[in-house]
Amino acid sequence: MEGQATAILAALDPARLAGDLFGRLARIGADGVGITRETFGPGEGAAFDLLEATARDHGLLVARDAAANLAITLPTTPDGLVPTAAQSCVIVASHLDSVPQGGNFDGAAGVVAGLLSLLRMQAAGVRPQRAPRLMAIRGEESAWYGKAYLGSSALFGQLSADDLALCHRAGAPMLAEAMAGAGADLGRIRAGERLLDPAAVAAYFELHIEQGPVLVARSLPTAIVTGIRGNVRHARVLCRGEAGHSGAVPRWLRRDAVIAMAELISRLDEHWRVLQEQGLDLVVTFGIVGTNAAEHAISRIPGEAAFSFEVRSQSRDTLEAFYHLMRTECRAIERARKVEFVFDRRLDSAPARMDEGLVKRLLAHSRALDLPVETVPSGAGHDAAIFANEGVPSAMIFIRNDKGSHNPEERMDMADFLAGAELLHRALLEATGAGEPA
Repeated sequence: MEGQATAILAALDPARLAGDLFGRLARIGADGVGITRETFGPGEGAAFDLLEATARDHGLLVARDAAANLAITLPTTPDGLVPTAAQSCVIVASHLDSVPQGGNFDGAAGVVAGLLSLLRMQAAGVRPQRAPRLMAIRGEESAWYGKAYLGSSALFGQLSADDLALCHRAGAPMLAEAMAGAGADLGRIRAGERLLDPAAVAAYFELHIEQGPVLVARSLPTAIVTGIRGNVRHARVLCRGEAGHSGAVPRWLRRDAVIAMAELISRLDEHWRVLQEQGLDLVVTFGIVGTNAAEHAISRIPGEAAFSFEVRSQSRDTLEAFYHLMRTECRAIERARKVEFVFDRRLDSAPARMDEGLVKRLLAHSRALDLPVETVPSGAGHDAAIFANEGVPSAMIFIRNDKGSHNPEERMDMADFLAGAELLHRALLEATGAGEPA
């Protein structure tokens, strides 16, 4: 058996296997511009099928849970797919969905790195004390239903009836219908059942490309994440004014929805600048802005304008304070310009801190591998936030990625990926009690 394991290990070429999987994932998601793997849609489903088939082909155990998430573990770890507090597991996870016309590595890098680690453990014949469990988690991106962390929220019974009634960005289907179509058990999810006991998870690891420019600017191939920003969002805010003829209505009698919306955005941008100068962690975005295409015209005063609102911070207090400030400014503009702001449902994602002990261990492994001993916060959200806020010790590894993320120009260098994957592998071996890397 030892000779066979050595032969398998020698034949395992991580760069080749990773390159092949990334290439096949790119073909699955190719949309002519970038990569589109829709949450609970055909693209995400095909990516899950590819990962499951690859794992089965290599002799790993595979199962789907009641939220349609995919779990993979070693055949030598009994009950690894159904962990209990008595026999805890260590989860390494990420997602396979993407934003529309996004990139190929956002989420997928973490899943592929986790698969490489399991295959290396299998080839080396290790017998971990805790079951390593790779998860591909459904619906991390908020672009499709307005809410992020769908698969991980379902794991811990956190999807409400209002969440399940959220509609796809195209108007249909509802989230509940899409989840059921992907094989999720809506009865258990509607009941708020915990599909995974946090006490059964000894640690959670997630490798991810950095989605901003910090690592590129600092020439760092990898870094360790200290915390994840939370957010408060409205997918749609409608500013209602009054339509009129562009040449016939004087300024003092206008109820121009676009100018009112623009004033709100300008005021909030100035508040953001001042608060950031005071040292607060804060980012504000209006990602969707528009007038009604069925009625807008160059000679028409716009009677309505719609926009999205998002504020992110590592501080709950900062989130709430800025949200209150935004609503206060809306009321002031309503009075001054005789318009009305109408808000859809508020959506919240809580900030999260990574486990200090795991961060220290990842930094120690980085030092041993001659990688940067550096930490960074995550401005983007990740499933790790859900696990951390459920009390699971959680940690993240960032990999340098040129051109950022959520765009077709994502550019992850394979050498950086393999360095991060080695770092993840060592952390997983240590956390599962499987010994030193082969």
